[in-house]
Amino acid sequence: MFIRRGRLGGRRPLVASHLPLTHKPTPTESAQHKATKERVVATASRYGLDADSEVPVANRRSVTDALVTGPAGVRIGWEIQYHHLSPSSVHRRSAHAVEHGITPLWVAKDRTASLIDRAPWVRVDDMPWKDIADGKEMPLRGGYRHLQVWKCGPSSDRHCLLTEGAGHCGGMHADWFLAALCQPQKRATHLEDLVLSSATGDSVPVYVPHHGSGRAGRHMWVPATDCALWQEIVDEKTPLPEAPAEEDDRITYAEQEIDRNCRAGEEGRFVSDSRPIRDLGQSAGGITLARMPPQRLRRPGLITPVERAAASAALGCPPWELGPCSGCGQLMRRYGRNAAVYCSVCRRVLNGR
Repeated sequence: MFIRRGRLGGRRPLVASHLPLTHKPTPTESAQHKATKERVVATASRYGLDADSEVPVANRRSVTDALVTGPAGVRIGWEIQYHHLSPSSVHRRSAHAVEHGITPLWVAKDRTASLIDRAPWVRVDDMPWKDIADGKEMPLRGGYRHLQVWKCGPSSDRHCLLTEGAGHCGGMHADWFLAALCQPQKRATHLEDLVLSSATGDSVPVYVPHHGSGRAGRHMWVPATDCALWQEIVDEKTPLPEAPAEEDDRITYAEQEIDRNCRAGEEGRFVSDSRPIRDLGQSAGGITLARMPPQRLRRPGLITPVERAAASAALGCPPWELGPCSGCGQLMRRYGRNAAVYCSVCRRVLNGR
């Protein structure tokens, strides 16, 4: 017998329900959990990184499953969570780790896990503990993405982010995709790859807010080079904002009679329904590069003093080294040392990214 949250007129009263056991409760961590934790520590040690398991944080207020420290002192706290955990617990433990200089990295095996998009996360296959211990490949099925920038035109294989249907706006779009959905398709990232790249800083966590909502967005791990390009595209030089706290639904008690009517077949989600799938593998909420028009409407040489001063401060170069990009017309470092003809975004598009 379980106590679940019901749904009644906008409130969530407590109700009793008899549900089948999803797993056998055990006083200690499962064999899957233990095997994954030991594999993370063994992989880090094999790469020459400092790693340990069951590391207490801040006077033992919490314990990290595996703590990996990189050459530059970057600390990654691996949290193996194969069973259900409330969203508020995920956020609280993640915030506690960040306060003490630890970057949380949650590992799930279920597409319905509540921790998905509540904190930096990845998802692996649900496999027997013996396969995990024996070193069977563990590709990341979710949570690790790559940035794709493309020109929106008739020859583009991707749909437009602005128009409905098969239209094309002629602009440039940027979005995050899983390795299998990239064009060209990228090699899948495995658990061992992330153990090394997260500790060395080659992979970093990013939070991308959803359009029109400050509470909905995507947490993901991405290559550091893609993160730098994304920050340049969105004109964000500081670390991207974290996801807002998402507390559990408030539990209330309503002194009302029990509704004994059968609700089978009615629309809506009920307490007996399974948890919704959170890892849908969809796009992470791309943007259109509005600050990079296809072509300047005026002559490139007509750069106002305000534009030149702002670009000089932003790019860190003398004003006389500024010039327009040959592709999009944006101001860039066009002359002098380390100069180029195209900006970094246009170069990636021209190179087939």
